[in-house]
Amino acid sequence: MTSPPEPIHRVKAEFFRALGHPARVRVLDLLRGGEMTVGYLQAELGIDSSGASQHLSAMRRQGILEARKEGTSVFYRVRDPRIFQMLESARQVIGSHLEEANALLGELGESSSESGSTTAKSR
Repeated sequence: MTSPPEPIHRVKAEFFRALGHPARVRVLDLLRGGEMTVGYLQAELGIDSSGASQHLSAMRRQGILEARKEGTSVFYRVRDPRIFQMLESARQVIGSHLEEANALLGELGESSSESGSTTAKSR
């Protein structure tokens, strides 16, 4: 029988769930340069205002983003710059996995061509 998750595990899972959509990761990439308006983010994402609002709200609820209003514009920014370090770490992990996969594919290609030349020689 498994025990229920600890509260900290739930909090962490919710945090990562808030990052679990490509549009949200794209928002964070866009915000590397500093705060931006909702309209700008929406245009860059190519989604309607409802979709943009939903993504921004999800990240705001998790404390990933902060918003400020200036006149009729709402500006968003990343609350803690360490989020960019986390994204960079993820990029490095993914890159490492891809390099390993490419190396394996290269080895498979080499062994395939070697067995093909062996077959040709035995004819």
